[in-house]
Amino acid sequence: MLESLVQWDKEVFIYLNNLGTPLWDGFWLVVTNKYYAIPVYLLFLILLFKKLGAKRTLTCLVAIALLITATDQLANFFKYGVARLRPCHDLELEEMFRLVKASCGGKFSYFSAHAANATALSCFVITVLIQKLSAGWRILILVWAMLVAYSRIYLGVHFPLDVVTGIFIGAFFGWLFAKLSIFAFEKIWV
Repeated sequence: MLESLVQWDKEVFIYLNNLGTPLWDGFWLVVTNKYYAIPVYLLFLILLFKKLGAKRTLTCLVAIALLITATDQLANFFKYGVARLRPCHDLELEEMFRLVKASCGGKFSYFSAHAANATALSCFVITVLIQKLSAGWRILILVWAMLVAYSRIYLGVHFPLDVVTGIFIGAFFGWLFAKLSIFAFEKIWV
């Protein structure tokens, strides 16, 4: 069963990765780069500040720092615990996919910290501001997270199950930390 799932994951990865073309490579390299996401982070900060005020935004920033630390470290724990090779380190796949990035990254892939962190941040912002954001904003925020997640497959550094697991873990942690922040709002910043 597990071997079938892993084989299916590799086949889906090869299919999705090979849909890419050099014309789109630059776009996906920008999407996955955390430094190019700084405007998105600033937008989130502005939204939080405008909708919640300074004190609650400060609470959110502390929660976000803890959230990203938690998802990132959990991803590292799983990567070394599961020890599944990244596609670009898997010799069986060597000539079957496109590695778009200049370097492969770390040795192990399960699960994607990029997918987890982007989803966690998005779910956090949406949950904290659920009553104050339009449906359009919520969709736009989720689209950004899903683009970051998919970029990992496109670039050739993660399998689909790495990305899907990262999305689910990120969504759970984002929701949890948002609920803890909302609790803090009610108890501390009444």
